[in-house]
Amino acid sequence: MTVVPLAQTKTAARADELSITLLGATGSIGSSTLDLVRKARDRFRVEAVTAQRSAGALAQLAKDLGARLAVIGDEGCYGELKGALANSGIEAAAGDAAIVDAARRPAQWVMAAITGAAGLRPTMTALERGATIALANKECLVCAGTLFMRRAQEAGAVVLPVDSEHNAIFQALSAGRRADVSRIILTASGGPFRTASLDEMRAATLQQALRHPNWSMGAKVTIDSATMMNKGLELIEAHHLFGFGSDQIDIVVHPQSIVHGIVEYRDGSMIAQLGPPDMRVPIANCLAWPERMAGAARLDLAQMAALTFEAPDPIRFPALALARQALQAGNGVPTVLNAANEIAVYEFIGGRLGFAGIAALVDATIDAAEGRGIMREPTSVDDAFAIDHISRSLARSLLPEIAVKAF
Repeated sequence: MTVVPLAQTKTAARADELSITLLGATGSIGSSTLDLVRKARDRFRVEAVTAQRSAGALAQLAKDLGARLAVIGDEGCYGELKGALANSGIEAAAGDAAIVDAARRPAQWVMAAITGAAGLRPTMTALERGATIALANKECLVCAGTLFMRRAQEAGAVVLPVDSEHNAIFQALSAGRRADVSRIILTASGGPFRTASLDEMRAATLQQALRHPNWSMGAKVTIDSATMMNKGLELIEAHHLFGFGSDQIDIVVHPQSIVHGIVEYRDGSMIAQLGPPDMRVPIANCLAWPERMAGAARLDLAQMAALTFEAPDPIRFPALALARQALQAGNGVPTVLNAANEIAVYEFIGGRLGFAGIAALVDATIDAAEGRGIMREPTSVDDAFAIDHISRSLARSLLPEIAVKAF
């Protein structure tokens, strides 16, 4: 099952105005999406916008865009949101159930940009009513990829990949027949520690890990880039989106972040998608699909000194191997991997775990989960959350032991 046939089942015709909902409107992906929407206001009508805690920012963008509904996840922020929207005619709501209700509203196109496993239920809700899903949430596919893509097919939904790497593959696959593809290649910047030694990485601070050389992203994604776990998660995503096995998906480090993905065909041809390191490019592709719209500044190839590629170092970046092993094992292991990684990253942010402890805690949690016999392929959203919950508890219980070793 792949994203491409799902997309191709829809007509290429676009209505004059597209109704859209933004799940995670105040984050970096949401902000980039809104920048594009503001520049083409006549093409879009905003049905609903959501955020977790930024009530003031959410209220302002809801008014700017004329949204019909604004939802704040943190119920403690509801008073601020409701007050800011007073007399605006915009409906206000709060809580996780209200975010799911926002996803249920009749928008044709939904940006799924809620970070973490929390994005699974609202995204699945929008998918099951047959909406076009612009998927920026990795966890939907990592936690429950088989279930997610099966439900998409059953609902006749379109899944469009927002991650720059998967969007690049999505575009490059149009160059030939799927049967002629020998492999797909995801590129990685290498993050802030691409050239760092093992000792330097063990001593890495939060500030250093957040200093990404190319991209401006949220803290969680930026730290995942520093460990290269983000590329491991993208490996699992690519499998579910495009239907290729682990042996047909490669990863190369490309420090300039200009080539985002490559499809190699059996005749030796390689079709690459190039673009600036600006998320507005893949978002614009998804917003206008199957058409095109203005996105971001264009590349000046003549000014580029070089485009270089290198193999990732499995010793300094063990998260990559953990993710590939999880994909090959299946049976719920990716769900455990993701849950443990979320715990590990936030413990690192909180100063309770060293940088090297992130991958170590994930590895230990997978081992513990296998020993508990909880590994199984999620058959429902509730099942995925049950595995996720147990995995988080295991990761927290292992934290003191791993933290001592990692510091």
